[in-house]
Amino acid sequence: MCGAKEIFELLNKLRSYLPGKWGQVKPVVPVVRLSGAIGVSSPLKSSLTLSGVEDALETAFGFKEAPAVALTINSPGGSPVQSHLIFQRIRQLADENNKQVLVFVEDVAASGGYMIALAGDDIIVDPASIIGSIGVVSAGFGFTDLLEKAGIQRRVYTSGEKKVTLDPFAPEVKEDVEHLKSLQHEIHEMFIDMVKRRRGDILSDDDTLFSGLFWTGAKARDLGLVDGLGELHATIHERYGKDTKIKTVGAKKRFLSRLLPGSSMEEAAATLPAATLATLEEKSLWAKFGL
Repeated sequence: MCGAKEIFELLNKLRSYLPGKWGQVKPVVPVVRLSGAIGVSSPLKSSLTLSGVEDALETAFGFKEAPAVALTINSPGGSPVQSHLIFQRIRQLADENNKQVLVFVEDVAASGGYMIALAGDDIIVDPASIIGSIGVVSAGFGFTDLLEKAGIQRRVYTSGEKKVTLDPFAPEVKEDVEHLKSLQHEIHEMFIDMVKRRRGDILSDDDTLFSGLFWTGAKARDLGLVDGLGELHATIHERYGKDTKIKTVGAKKRFLSRLLPGSSMEEAAATLPAATLATLEEKSLWAKFGL
């Protein structure tokens, strides 16, 4: 027996044999929105991760008659691992379904956000979009003087001499910092290689390209980081015809289950510290780009 999907596809094919408007099938371009800090989540708010967007991506690439899949990106970055996983999944789906990928950047595609944008066959931006920040950063605080002034003794017991590497409550150790920098260098080199492979010969030879700097969309086009200036609706209608339908494909919404009736006030309150820290972390990522 045929399933609902097979029946729908069969009916869609039969329509092409019908006269007049009954046989007209308007082209559709599905759009997936990828927005927010990457991998920065809390009990009250989901973040941009592969698990959070994979269903929407698979649905969008499943539109058999679609000439392309469009992605709108608005992200200041975050986890390099989640950024790379999302990039890889997009490219896998594009190859499996033989689809062109169009990326449209809104306010910002920086750091991990730009890494995801590299999955596009064409990257279209607004002249005022912020693009770049091709680098790796690790930030933290040191509290050694604070503990001493407060008269607090910290006691840590480990098995493994490097288990407390880069402990914020202990003085920095030079070799620990060098180890962290070596990890950052590896990730940075991987990022650079991705940019060179995806952007090819159109990249500028500007010395600052991989320094961590970021630019407006207009300047990024000159540097070869993006392909052009434009907007989603106008670009799609120009490429595929004014009758092309643009269909947004959303991820499954996850309601705040911890705050639903049945949760105790204690359980709800327990989520607030983690939610507050995640919000502050995300705001700091956006603030770097004046947003």
